[in-house]
Amino acid sequence: MPSNTQPLGALPARFRRQRLLIVGCGDIGLRVLRRVGARMRVMALTSSPERAPALRAAGAVPLLGDLDAPATLRRLAGLGLCVLHLAPPAREEGADAGRDRRTEALMNTLRLRTPPRVLVYGSTSGVYGDCAGARVPETRALRAATARAQRRVDAEQRVRWLGRSAGVRASILRIPGIYAPDREGGTPHARLLRGTPVLRAEDDVYTNHIHADDLAGACVAALYRGRPQRVFNVNDDSDLKMGDYFDLAADLYGLPRPRRVSRAQAQQQLAPLLLSFMGESRRLDNTRMKRELRLALRHSTVRHGLR
Repeated sequence: MPSNTQPLGALPARFRRQRLLIVGCGDIGLRVLRRVGARMRVMALTSSPERAPALRAAGAVPLLGDLDAPATLRRLAGLGLCVLHLAPPAREEGADAGRDRRTEALMNTLRLRTPPRVLVYGSTSGVYGDCAGARVPETRALRAATARAQRRVDAEQRVRWLGRSAGVRASILRIPGIYAPDREGGTPHARLLRGTPVLRAEDDVYTNHIHADDLAGACVAALYRGRPQRVFNVNDDSDLKMGDYFDLAADLYGLPRPRRVSRAQAQQQLAPLLLSFMGESRRLDNTRMKRELRLALRHSTVRHGLR
């Protein structure tokens, strides 16, 4: 029926803006927000009241809530027809080291009332573990070797559970290293200035990359085109070992190429976290992303994106 606020009556569904809830609205979430523009009414979860003005200025409705305090999430139930979950797991210790309590709390909340129609989760390519440089499709068995990656496997399982049990069209994006010149810490420039060494060619590992803008595009494409319970590798077409990536960046920036060291030397000189990224080698296959999500990469390789 017509009213003062809607003189033409209730709009048909095709003319209404869909609601999107972004959980973990950092750099990638804000890029998604800029892409969806007026197509969606966006709400963004934040645990920090100080971030609310910035989120509001970016076009989102800020919602206060903390994934580490499940009782604060109840207002999210039934809010979003579409949910984009980009929040990383918290660090857990002991027996819970491989458990993602944040995703567990979110999935339980989303089931309380009408579940979302669509859920997209940003995971990591680390769930595959070391693949000895092999080409890796989404069907490859998961061999997460670190607690950090095991928490992501746990999160993926919880997302799949919600999809199967509540009829939610859930998509999982397995994301490698994110870069962009306009992203904080988004290029190798600072590391090159520090002179951090890389592995010599015979010890080096293949690494994978995605430009932050292309990742945002993949998130939006999955919201609209992702098939139910589908996994996607989200990476560009680069085919580089880690040392070659840093050599390429050094040449582009006009900086000295990093020193090459043996794996034994690296174990003596580098921090454990950095070493963990040098212990896994794989080349992600992005065929499914291009075919099913129909994503045309703006930055097909790191050479193009770093420029």
